[in-house]
Amino acid sequence: MPNSAHRPAITTPCPGTVPRLRHLAGMRCALAPRPLIVALVALACSPYPRPPETERNPVVDTLHGLAITDRYRWLEDQDSPETRAWIDAQNAYAELIVGDTPLRDELEARLRELMDVPGPLFPRRAGDFEYFTMRKPGEEVAAIRRRPAPEEPRRDPIDPGGDFEMVVDPLDLDPTGTTSVSIRDFSPDGDLMIYAVRDGGQDEVEIRVRDLEAGEDLPDRLPNFLYGGISFNRDGTGFYYVSRSRETGGRVRLHMLGTDVEDDAELFGEGHGPEKFVGFTEGGEGRYMVFTVQHGWARTDVYLQDMAAGVRLARRSRGRSVPISPGGGGSIIVGSLQPRPIVVGAPARFSVRFVEDELWLLTNLDAPNNRVVALDPANPDPDPANWRVVIPETEDLLTGYQIIGGQIYADNLHNVSSRIVRYDMDGNRTGGIPLPEHHVATLRPWGEGAALLTLTSLNTPPHIVKLDLETMETEPWLASSVPFDGADYEVGQHWYTSADGTRGPLYVAHRRGLELTGDTPTLLYGYGGFNVSLLPRFDNRAAVWMERGGVYAMATLRGGGEFGETWHAGGMLKNKPNVFADFIAAAEWLIDAGYTNPDRLAMRGVSKGGLLVASAMTRRPELFRAVFCGFPDLDMVRFYQFTRTNNMPALLEYGNAAVREEFDVIKTFSPYQNVRDGVAYPAVMLTQGDLDTRVPPLQARKMAARLQRASASGLPVILDYDPRAGHAGGRTFSRNVRNTAMELAFLWGQVGG
Repeated sequence: MPNSAHRPAITTPCPGTVPRLRHLAGMRCALAPRPLIVALVALACSPYPRPPETERNPVVDTLHGLAITDRYRWLEDQDSPETRAWIDAQNAYAELIVGDTPLRDELEARLRELMDVPGPLFPRRAGDFEYFTMRKPGEEVAAIRRRPAPEEPRRDPIDPGGDFEMVVDPLDLDPTGTTSVSIRDFSPDGDLMIYAVRDGGQDEVEIRVRDLEAGEDLPDRLPNFLYGGISFNRDGTGFYYVSRSRETGGRVRLHMLGTDVEDDAELFGEGHGPEKFVGFTEGGEGRYMVFTVQHGWARTDVYLQDMAAGVRLARRSRGRSVPISPGGGGSIIVGSLQPRPIVVGAPARFSVRFVEDELWLLTNLDAPNNRVVALDPANPDPDPANWRVVIPETEDLLTGYQIIGGQIYADNLHNVSSRIVRYDMDGNRTGGIPLPEHHVATLRPWGEGAALLTLTSLNTPPHIVKLDLETMETEPWLASSVPFDGADYEVGQHWYTSADGTRGPLYVAHRRGLELTGDTPTLLYGYGGFNVSLLPRFDNRAAVWMERGGVYAMATLRGGGEFGETWHAGGMLKNKPNVFADFIAAAEWLIDAGYTNPDRLAMRGVSKGGLLVASAMTRRPELFRAVFCGFPDLDMVRFYQFTRTNNMPALLEYGNAAVREEFDVIKTFSPYQNVRDGVAYPAVMLTQGDLDTRVPPLQARKMAARLQRASASGLPVILDYDPRAGHAGGRTFSRNVRNTAMELAFLWGQVGG
């Protein structure tokens, strides 16, 4: 059977007919039957086997006076026998199209070399031990391990092949390897560990507490649910946590060890609905609790609770009665918490942190590129004009900071590349750390007067150098274990111009000395949403693509956070179409600059990026030959009605089709509703899994069926569907290698032959 081991010449079976399909797709034909004729001709001439037949049972919805037909509504029923049989048929078809080929075998072997390597180990110390969540080379899943902590601080890298004691082995919980575990927190004395158990790829987890000396879990256990922050109180008698419900939203609660979870005190969250996130931060030696309410990804409200006014309570913990005193780790005014509003309703984001006796806020309020301000929690001034400026706004975007040796090291983005600037505690700039161009840098303290600097770029696997904070001199500390020589490749940054004149950066990486023939296989990647900054980190996919002679491109798009809130807001809600226009402009730039052409251009996007590439495809199908669309949002018209998503805050980014003004925008870009019969769409590979509780998997199922029926190009549309996968993983190491190889085999098979 035909497969994508070699890029098929779809014009061979019917010379002179199929080459015109892409042209016909872009024309408005006066003859109504023409799309059907074009599709039939394409299918007859295609070298690919036909996809499985999918039954059509039209359902018509009327929204804001507009009738919308959904032919594949029945595929929303995930558990029906008909849907399960359809999924099995789709998986078989996907394997048939990609095939068991030498190309796929080569890709899988190379990816295993790149991926099955140890990474750096940075311990979490608790009591007399150092703890790690780690996967050793050759293993399928990561486990929680520990080793005795040294008396003196470590000066050398930790050997991942050394001796470790197993603390929690997920294979004991699930021999299939699709259940994962992760550390959440340790008690102050290091005797207890809170850890999460995740079933497959769902976002929801079960929370357990382990007695580390006994090697057993306590009876205290939070049921499988969606949780935010979790941390022990100061005396280790209980822990705070955030639980988030699709129906009621987030709640901050306190669980006292040895008590029934049903009796947990609710501290904050009532009245804040499911479209918001709530969080907490404890500080001031337990005196203060800060509660935050995040309205989507654009603004935050901040509330402060002075716990010193608490009342004495008694709870049972570890079999004994424990007093909870004012100012202590669990001092809670149960049922009467009235936190003081610090910032409510301001059109800005805030992230909070206690530093000594001050509350520090990283914010874009009156500072589009962000700044850090401080206020006295004992007497917080509500007027931002009176807040002490710790890190002033600059021309670069401030993304975070840390304090090392009495100095503040501010993480900045300059044209989507890292810069680290140093300040004293009064906010005076005292220098910076020299960094290479087009890199991402991460700094962490490591002994007196030193820090570890991790560096990576599109052609450089992560490696670590030791930095002298006085002289700024570096020395090698931990070389990368990834077998890839970046010296053979180059990275450049270029700028495209979008439809409305906005300029955006585009990273392009390839072998040195590439000749611009306009015929190089090119993979374009993007995201553009939720204030996420897409940075030029090393990617195994990009490495393999470049090794085969291809060009890898990464577009910076509005909706992301790379240039502050103005850039983010330029790609959300009513401005969401700008994101797709930016991506299309980046693709056109690659063609106009002589790197590639539409028959050699593939695009890739995951999650919000899946929406991106699907929307770009429905807008400009003739611009791309192949598409990888992973775990995607695709039916944005019905998104607000989906009951199997925990991500209602996304409506504050995408828009809510229940609102007429927002629906008018959504209907222009929602991919599922914008697929047209008889259009020559690119080859498409979709991936999804049953346990995606963030992005409803029904969308990928319906989109696959719709495209298979509609496309007139004769190119394949496949769906690779994993019943254990989801947004949070749910795959073993080998499954990850297999999935990545299948994805690249599909894309390279279309554009690389």
